[in-house]
Amino acid sequence: MNFRRILVANRGEIACRVMRTARTLGYRTVAVYSEADASAPHVTLADEAVLIGAGPTAESYLRVDRLIDAARRTGAEAIHPGYGFLSERADFAQACADAGIVFIGPPSEAIKAMGDKAGAKRRMLEAGVPCAPGYLGEDQSEERLTHEGDRLGVPLLVKAVAGGGGRGMRLVHSLLELPAALAGARREAQSAFGDGTLMLERLIEGGRHIEIQVFADQHGNVIHLGERDCTAQRRRQKVIEEAPSPVVSPEMRERMGEDAVAAALAVGYVGAGTVEFIVDAELRHYFLEMNTRLQVEHPVTEFITGLDLVEWQIRVAAGDPLPLRQEEVRFCGHAIEARLYAEDPYAGFAPQTGRVLHWRPEEALRPGVRIDSGIVEGGQVPPFYDAMVAKVIAHGRARADAIRRLSAALEDAPLVGLKNNGRFLRDLLAHPAFVEARMNTSLLDEWAAKGEPLLVAPAVADGTWRLAAAVLASRDGGSRRPASVASWDLTLQSGEERRTLRVRPHARRVDVSADGTDASIELLSWDGHELRYMEDGVARSTICLVDGVGLQLAQDGAVVAIGEVSPWPSSDSATDPRLARAPVAGTIAAISVAPGDVVAAGQQLVCVEAMKMEMWLVARSAGRVRAVHAQVKESVEAGAVLVELEIEENG
Repeated sequence: MNFRRILVANRGEIACRVMRTARTLGYRTVAVYSEADASAPHVTLADEAVLIGAGPTAESYLRVDRLIDAARRTGAEAIHPGYGFLSERADFAQACADAGIVFIGPPSEAIKAMGDKAGAKRRMLEAGVPCAPGYLGEDQSEERLTHEGDRLGVPLLVKAVAGGGGRGMRLVHSLLELPAALAGARREAQSAFGDGTLMLERLIEGGRHIEIQVFADQHGNVIHLGERDCTAQRRRQKVIEEAPSPVVSPEMRERMGEDAVAAALAVGYVGAGTVEFIVDAELRHYFLEMNTRLQVEHPVTEFITGLDLVEWQIRVAAGDPLPLRQEEVRFCGHAIEARLYAEDPYAGFAPQTGRVLHWRPEEALRPGVRIDSGIVEGGQVPPFYDAMVAKVIAHGRARADAIRRLSAALEDAPLVGLKNNGRFLRDLLAHPAFVEARMNTSLLDEWAAKGEPLLVAPAVADGTWRLAAAVLASRDGGSRRPASVASWDLTLQSGEERRTLRVRPHARRVDVSADGTDASIELLSWDGHELRYMEDGVARSTICLVDGVGLQLAQDGAVVAIGEVSPWPSSDSATDPRLARAPVAGTIAAISVAPGDVVAAGQQLVCVEAMKMEMWLVARSAGRVRAVHAQVKESVEAGAVLVELEIEENG
């Protein structure tokens, strides 16, 4: 099949990654974008770009008709779906075929076969691929699902049959949790995939998530490209992936590879696909699902094989045979990928939105390091899409080399401007459980429940307080302070922490005293981003930005916001228990109260969905609902008042 122009039906780092390979191969590229993405990097990277609707995905990136129309208007003969959005929608692949457009992915029949996760498991059982016990029936009544849950026992996974990326999935530890899990998974699946059908699966406790990359061409050839270990997860979503798995032997790789190839053959697969397995403590593997697309974590496979998997996708779609036979596939070294999320890992991984003040990934690039991102300094992270904004990948001769390089890259490429998990990723890479390959798929969630130090916001380092005081004193010294004042106290705050430091500015030096410790900090140079300074004879560099009346400092992988405490008292309505506010910008997913209702402390009020996560607002005190300022499916801004309460006197 001959085509010259490729439309990428996706956004962000996904679209950028696909376009880079397409352009390398000589193809022209077409971007599509929503109103929220008008200035996004993927729009300017493409040769042409077409506006397809408003910010919410249902009004833009999930509109098959608008994507097909954009291809026709630009003369794109092929469409690459990226990963996520419509990449696993059989109707999209069929719409492309009906329009005479090459779909750079598997045929619609294969997507349909594997997209129905219950049907896929039935096919796998027929093909002899081991599967975990579960319920795959058509009876979707709550009574039947509850009965089957009781039969299977807990812990139990409730999964959307059309799901992916952790959406439409709930973990049940007690059968008392099952009704709420069924309702939440069904609601989320209906919103994300237009299909609320559910299945049940017994959770393999202490398991590892290991997947096999398969590739098939239009000539009947199917091979695998080894495994990826995606065990480090929070809330069933991947955080760190690596290849090869530290627990998989060559013999185990061969067995899993054979089962993955059998899975692809069972549905007449073509293109790139990922067969996901859960591996128990005895290293027995069970089929979970097949993702009929390229995965977010594919760069680790590219690093250890030396292959470009998007190039393979394009060549296969053009009718070429696979470039290699199974026996020709070689693996070299170890690769690890960390997903940089716009989220607060110390507040339940709550998603964050806002402006990117500093993002310069090129400063972290070195041999063996790759960063895929879809954000740009000065741009906005909107609430409509996935919280992942970049991937940082490192390759080394051995696993320890990859860990060391990845940790350094995370420190050298800080994201400043909105909360993110960069510091958490660096700390996780150094945690003994990760270093010693003792992770399992539920460990991070267990740590969160227990208050593991890794998931507790770390205290601001003493040196960071001193540096912030020196910078603020240097800025204030010539204007806000009287010339007769040689030294003064600065009271600074970062989050809930406060420190008072004594500062004495000189020409280019500031003496700082705090808690009996004296330091002399010389500010050498500052371009508004990189600050060069010397403390106690040691010169260092850090990222330092003015943000409002305070500073944002990035040091050793940690980004800290520090500002001077105002001497004037202020009233903060954000903590008023009478007002339930949206934690982030998002969409109202559910409302469980109405005006006049009596509520107890801790009772759920409104559910806000943002960046693939549902967050319930709860009453902070007992009382009566005075007003509800929200409607289901309505978009709301961060901080918007959604529910007003009249608080009981003894509340």
